[in-house]
Amino acid sequence: MKYLEKYGYFPDAARIDADLKSIVSRIAENSTPEALKLCFSIMDLTTLSPSDTVESVSKLVEKVNKLPEMFPDYPAPASICVYPNFGPTVRSLKKNPDVHVTNVASCFPSAQSFLEVKVRECELAVLNGADEIDIVLALNAFLAGDEDRAFEEIAEMKKAIDKAAASVGREVVLKVILETGILASPEKIAEASLLAMEAGADFIKTSTGKVEVNATPTAAYVMCEAILRFYEVTGRRVGFKAAGGISNAQDAIYYYSIVAKLLGPEWLNPNYFRFGVSRLGNNLVSAIEGKEIKYF
Repeated sequence: MKYLEKYGYFPDAARIDADLKSIVSRIAENSTPEALKLCFSIMDLTTLSPSDTVESVSKLVEKVNKLPEMFPDYPAPASICVYPNFGPTVRSLKKNPDVHVTNVASCFPSAQSFLEVKVRECELAVLNGADEIDIVLALNAFLAGDEDRAFEEIAEMKKAIDKAAASVGREVVLKVILETGILASPEKIAEASLLAMEAGADFIKTSTGKVEVNATPTAAYVMCEAILRFYEVTGRRVGFKAAGGISNAQDAIYYYSIVAKLLGPEWLNPNYFRFGVSRLGNNLVSAIEGKEIKYF
C-alpha cells in the first residue's frame, strides 16, 4: 500500500484496541454540558430520504431558524445536509449565514457512474448554493487495486468544485466519504484516508450511512491517526467527519473523545470536526436539558 509507505503510518490494531478501551472508561467524565454543546455545533443535520420533498426539507430549515428562540443558549449546527436538488431550498430559507448548505454528490451513495456525471453533479451543486460537497470514494477502483483512478476521480471533482466556487465568489469544502465499513481493515482505511487527503479532501468522512456497517470507533481512530500523520508531513490540517449510526449523546462523546485525544483542541470546532446525523440533535438536547426533548 503505497500511501502507508509514503507517510510512514501503519495502524497497530492491538494498541488501538487498548487505547479505545481507555477512552471508553472516560466517556462519563467527558460528558459535560460544554462538550455536548460542542457536539451540537458540529452537526451536519441530515435528511437523505427517497421521500424528501421541498416541504419536508423546508420544515427542517425552519427548525434550525427557530433554534435561537427555542434554545437561546445553544450554538447553531454546522450545516444542513441534503441531496443537491434541495440545495436551493436550504440556501433560500436559512437565516443564519454560519449554517452551511451541504450537498451529497458524485452519485451518492454508490458513486457507480461515469466520472463526467459525478463531476457535473458537483459543479451543479456548487452553482445552486452548496457550501460543502460530500462525495464518495470510488470503491470500484480502490477495491480493485486501481488507486491511481480513485485518486484521479477525487482530484477531478476537487478541481471542478474549486472552479465552480470561484465563479460564484466563495470557497467550497470537499468531504470524501471512505465507506469504512466496506473497507473493513485498518490498513485499507488508513490507505484510503491518506489517498483522499493527498487528492485534495478538506475532510475525510467515515460513511454514507447507507450500508450495513457505518461509523465505528476503530475506523475513526485510524482516520484520525492518518490525519495527524498527514498534518505532520504536509502541514495541511484536514477535518474528520463521523457519520452513520451516531444517534445518542454517548456515541457523540465517544467520537469527540477520540478526536480530542488524537488531534487536540485545534480540531474541536466545525472547521475540522463534524457529525453527519439525523437523530442526534434531539438526543443531545435531551442530555443537556436532562429530560426528553423532541424538537427536530
